[in-house]
Amino acid sequence: MLKDYKVCSMKFDLQGIGNEGDFVDPSIKEVSILDQVEITQVFHCGGLLLCVTKDRSRLLVWNPYLGQTRWIQPRNTFRSEDRYAVGYDKNRNYKILRVFGKYDTKGEFGSVDKYLIFGYEIYELSSSSWKVFNVSPDWNIDSYQRGVSLKGHTYFLAEERWTIGRRNKTEEIISFDFTTEKFGKRLPLPFKTHDVGNFVSLSCVREEQLAVLHQSSVIDHTLEIWVSSNIDLGAVSWSKFLRTTSFCRVDFQAGSFFIDEEKKVAVVVDQDNGGQARTETRYNQRANVIGQDEYFKPVNVGEALDHGKLNKFGFLISDLCRPLVCSYVPSTAQLQVQP
Repeated sequence: MLKDYKVCSMKFDLQGIGNEGDFVDPSIKEVSILDQVEITQVFHCGGLLLCVTKDRSRLLVWNPYLGQTRWIQPRNTFRSEDRYAVGYDKNRNYKILRVFGKYDTKGEFGSVDKYLIFGYEIYELSSSSWKVFNVSPDWNIDSYQRGVSLKGHTYFLAEERWTIGRRNKTEEIISFDFTTEKFGKRLPLPFKTHDVGNFVSLSCVREEQLAVLHQSSVIDHTLEIWVSSNIDLGAVSWSKFLRTTSFCRVDFQAGSFFIDEEKKVAVVVDQDNGGQARTETRYNQRANVIGQDEYFKPVNVGEALDHGKLNKFGFLISDLCRPLVCSYVPSTAQLQVQP
C-alpha cells in the first residue's frame, strides 16, 4: 500500500466478512528499507515493484521478497506528467516503460490544455540502457490512471485524443508488449464510458486476469466490477463480478482496488476530507469492503496530510499522495544489482 508518500505492507484478513464480531481491521506497517525515500507511484509485475520518487530524480526497482533494490537514473530527466509501467519480454527480461508528452496549452494540435503523448522510452535492466521511440498516437492516458501488468504485458486505460468541439470521450484499454516493445490494438471495456463524469479503474487478479471498476456518474452512483474471462494482446472477453448501489462516490484521485474471487468481495481504497473547505489539510483514508447483496463496510486506514501550501486567495494548492493498494505475489526474480 502507498500511503502519505510511504510504501507500506498491509495485511487484510477477509475471513470475518459478513460477521461483524469476527472482522479484524487491517494491519499496516511502513517498510523500513524505504523509510528515507518519498514515493509517489508504485507499479507491480512478477514480484518486482517499480517506485517513482516524489522529486522525480530517479526510479527504484525493488524485490521485497529478496530484499534487493536497484536505482535507475534518467536518460535526460523524469517529469511529473510521465506514465510508467514495468514488465518483461518472452525471455523474462524485465523492462521499464516511460511514456512522455506535453500539454497542448496553445491548441496547436486541437486539444487545448490536454496532455498529449509524443513518445516513450524503455529501460532494460539486463543491459542498463534506454531506448527511445517517437510516436504520436490517437489516444491519451490520464495522469491519474495507472497501468497494470499481466504475464509481463501492461494494460492502460486510454481515451481518444480530445479535440476542440468534441463533448464526449470514449475510453478503451491499450496494451503494451515488452517483447515487441510496441503498443497493441485497443481493447473494449464491458460498458460505455461516453459520460465525462464516469470513474474507471484497473486492477489485476493474481496477475492472470484483468479487473475493471466502473462507477456511473448518475445520481445513484452505481458501481460495477468486471473480470476478464479471457484476455490477450488482441482480444478480451468479460464477466460481471459485482454490482452495488450502496457505495458512495469514489474520489477520482483514489479508487485503486483488489478483489477476492472466493469470497465475492472487493476492497476499494478511497479518501475524503469530511466535506471540509479547500483549506483543509487532512484527508481520511478508507478501505471500503463491498460484496453481494449490497454489503458495504468502510474500514479506516488512517489520515493523510496534504503537504500543499495556501495561495494568496487562501485556497490550498494540493500536494497529496494518492492512496494506492495492490496485491503482491513474491518472486525470486534477480535485479542484477551492479557493484
